[in-house]
Amino acid sequence: MDFQDVAKIAKALSDPTRLQIYEMIAASPDTICSTVVSHCDVSPATISHHLRVLSDAGLIETRRAGKFIHNRALPETMQAYTRALTRLSHVRPHRR
Repeated sequence: MDFQDVAKIAKALSDPTRLQIYEMIAASPDTICSTVVSHCDVSPATISHHLRVLSDAGLIETRRAGKFIHNRALPETMQAYTRALTRLSHVRPHRR
């Protein structure tokens, strides 16, 4: 995972609403959009935007089944992100 990927994920998770949405989807592997809308105090259009940001960051994937859109977290992305953050925290500063 490169710095761009780490930054994209960090930005996606920096919004409290998106973090709440991610947590909800990670806790329930097949979360439909209407469930997310019912648990958040924002419009369906805003939820759609947040889901797109999470998807673009590789944190969730979506699939359509009839009229429903199902969301599931991609734990491998979070694991790679965690490893990347751990590596960053162990980088030694350059001496002058």
